[in-house]
Amino acid sequence: MNQPSPAPISRFRVPELAELPDDIRARIVAVQEKSGFIPNVFLALAHRPDEFRAFFAYHDALMDKPGNLSKAEREMIVVATSAANQCQYCVIAHGAILRVRAKNPLIADQVAVNYRKADITPRQKAMLDFAMKVALSAHEISDADLDTLKAQGFSEDDIWDISAIAAFFALSNRLANVSSMRPNAEFFALGR
Repeated sequence: MNQPSPAPISRFRVPELAELPDDIRARIVAVQEKSGFIPNVFLALAHRPDEFRAFFAYHDALMDKPGNLSKAEREMIVVATSAANQCQYCVIAHGAILRVRAKNPLIADQVAVNYRKADITPRQKAMLDFAMKVALSAHEISDADLDTLKAQGFSEDDIWDISAIAAFFALSNRLANVSSMRPNAEFFALGR
């Protein structure tokens, strides 16, 4: 039986590493050395170097910063909102990162399918309730939503982080969906 040929990683042109500006190529090679593969998002976005730099600078500012949200909780926000936005790439890729960061092989699937039934804390559920509202109906957010989060121990900085992560990944989800970005096969097994 013949296997179908693999689908391209993007609808748009994907440049060769040798074509890329030095700083972008260096970042991609560093990621490859750390993870053992190049996540397709790096290649799919590299055809627009200025946007690549801005995208990953904001990504890093949100996802790698210290704060009251753990790295696993930041990934939970990405997985839940990306599932709501039907972004296959982000659910698969960030689901893998969530499994690794949470040291839990089940959590990403639970959060992606229905975070309300996932094995998470009430604090995390409140965080995801708010993140989903940011992702899907931000115009409805009121002071009461922030009060709910504050009652769970979230500071104003934490609430900003939740909001910014959900909003940034709404952008990312839309770019991934428009470009038909394909998740790397390696992501499916990570953290299981």
